[in-house]
Amino acid sequence: MQRKGVTTAKAGSAVRGPEDTQAPRPFVPPVGTSRNVSVPLPGAVPRIEMNQGEPEHRHFPRAQLATHFDLWVEDDAGGRRFSAGLTSVNVSVSGAFLASTFFLPMGTVVRARFALEEGAAPVEARAEIVREERGPEEQGRSGFALRFLDFSGQTEVALARLFLGMRLRAFTEDYLKSQRARSLPNELERVIDVMAAWELLKATTPGDPWRGE
Repeated sequence: MQRKGVTTAKAGSAVRGPEDTQAPRPFVPPVGTSRNVSVPLPGAVPRIEMNQGEPEHRHFPRAQLATHFDLWVEDDAGGRRFSAGLTSVNVSVSGAFLASTFFLPMGTVVRARFALEEGAAPVEARAEIVREERGPEEQGRSGFALRFLDFSGQTEVALARLFLGMRLRAFTEDYLKSQRARSLPNELERVIDVMAAWELLKATTPGDPWRGE
């Protein structure tokens, strides 16, 4: 049921957006996908790529990940004057690109909620529209990019784990087997020690852990 004063949009449908929203265009799928953007099977591992120049990703890598995004624009009273459900093409700690059939004005600040895997707690963020792509159908991509401005409830940790989780798990499991870790009196001291060892490794080893180096 749609509340009065709230405009909703779904990917692949022609809808009327908020004031200044430009007219919807026929959906153009991301490069290398079918005309319907599909969500990966549960448990599928997203493909991690280095940033290829998109400013919203800054120096962070990105994950080729199709997941559902709930977007909305708040009014002055904190209500929703526009909402939409879209699918991501890629996601990083600092931004995302969403396939879309409509475009909001550049610089629009939106609220976003999305989950990185089935059953996981959602990531909640405030984001700004920083880039759009309106290529012809033969180029295969249409949508806009978000740059995350801030997160709610430390949910950004879920994004960090997407890129660092496997390395951190391997490092932690190995370190906890050490004589030093076993000699510490409690779990908190072991956590602090692991964090200190990880930071020492980063400071003394060339490469960037975010890029798998």
